[in-house]
Amino acid sequence: MSARVRAVIGVSIMSVLLALYFVFAGIRAIGLLSSGEVLPIVMGVAMLILPLIGVWALLRELQFGRESTRLADELGTAGLMPEEPVSTRPSGRPVREDADAAFPKYRAEVEAAPESWQAWMRLGIVYDACGDRKRARAAIREAIGLKKNEISGITPKD
Repeated sequence: MSARVRAVIGVSIMSVLLALYFVFAGIRAIGLLSSGEVLPIVMGVAMLILPLIGVWALLRELQFGRESTRLADELGTAGLMPEEPVSTRPSGRPVREDADAAFPKYRAEVEAAPESWQAWMRLGIVYDACGDRKRARAAIREAIGLKKNEISGITPKD
């Protein structure tokens, strides 16, 4: 089973579980709102607001996943995916030391062309291979923003 298929299955399961939580929280919130007492009503309102925040966060994550996958596919089609030989563990995860050795090349690419979504996306992929999710997501968000600007014709600020 490919990593993409596993990711889609994982996202689907988590989305269904989150939706079930929202339904049960909504049922409980309606019960609290109908109590007629102040404290339960406040708790009921909070139980309605928190799932809305959860829906917003879920939609944002799904959008990020869709856009980052689209950019990775575009890089792959163009033959621009990072191709350094990186050993993998039996689980399929890359060996961090191999990924760390590839990092300086991609960081230099971003420094040389900070307006290139391809450079940022490649850097994000290498960060992810190194296990640095926070920096990977930041670099990929930058790539997504630059790609959107490229499509809309907006030039980066000096």
